[in-house]
Amino acid sequence: MSSLSTPATGGSEPLLLLLDPVARQTDGESVRIAKDVLCGGADVKVAYPESSSELDRVLSHRGRRRPVVIGSDLALQRVLQALHRHRELGTDPVGMVPVGRSEELAAARALGVPGEPVPAARAVLSGAPRKLDLLVDDGGGVALGGVRIAGAGARRLIGRPGGWRSLWAKLAAAEQGNALTVEAAEQSSRIRVEADGRLLADVHRPVRLVQVSLPSGASDGSGVMEVVVRAPGALVRARAASVSVVGRGFGYEVDGRPVGPVRARTWTVHPGAWGLLLPAA
Repeated sequence: MSSLSTPATGGSEPLLLLLDPVARQTDGESVRIAKDVLCGGADVKVAYPESSSELDRVLSHRGRRRPVVIGSDLALQRVLQALHRHRELGTDPVGMVPVGRSEELAAARALGVPGEPVPAARAVLSGAPRKLDLLVDDGGGVALGGVRIAGAGARRLIGRPGGWRSLWAKLAAAEQGNALTVEAAEQSSRIRVEADGRLLADVHRPVRLVQVSLPSGASDGSGVMEVVVRAPGALVRARAASVSVVGRGFGYEVDGRPVGPVRARTWTVHPGAWGLLLPAA
C-alpha cells in the first residue's frame, strides 16, 4: 500500500481517497481527473489498499478525514463493510467517484452519484450528506445493492461476467474460502423464506430465485426492504424489515460477490445507517 498527502487549498473537510487498484487499470484517466479535482479543493491523503487488513488500517488511522471511494460499487461496499465491522459506519459521510464498467456502477447510479468524474468529485467537495438505509445480515455482512439467491433454473448468476473485475472482489471471495458453485445453486432451490414472520416459500416447493433489495430510489429511510420470490408458476412479493432464509446449504450473491454456502441467514434493514455525499439540491 502507498499513500500521499496534498495540502489543503480550499475549505472542504480533509479527505482520505481509497482507490480500488483495478480502477487505475480500467480507467486511469478518470482516476487522474477525480484526484486533480479533489486535491485542488481539499487536504487529501491517497491510499491504495490491496487487502482487507490494509483497508482496516488506513481507515482506523484516518483521523478527521472523510473516506472517499474511487472505484466500483463493490469497492464502496468493501469500505462500508469495514466501517460497519469497526462500528464507525455512521461516524462520517462517505464520498464516491464511480470508476468502472457500467454494470459495476448500477448501485452508484441508483443512489444518485454523478456518473462523470468531475461532477462526482465536486459533489464530494461541496455536496450534502444524505442518510441512507443499509441491509445488514446476522453474519456481520452488509449489502449495498441487494442480495440474490439463485436456485435451479437461475444458474446464470454463477461466474457471471464482470463479477470478478475488482481486486477487492477477488480478495473478498478468497476470504470466504467457498465460491458459489452449481451444486450450491441446486441445493438452494429447497429453502424456507420468511419475511417479518410471514412464510413466502417452503422447502417442499423448489425456488428459482430470491431477490432482496432496498426500495427503488435507494434506501429512502423507510426501514423496509423489497423481497421477491420466484418459483415455478408463482411469483411472491413482500415488503419487510427482516427476511430469513433457511436451507440445507445455499449460496447467495451480495453486490456481485458470491458467499456461502450457508444453512441460514437473516437480513435486516438498518434505517439511516450511513451517509453519502451527494450533489446539493
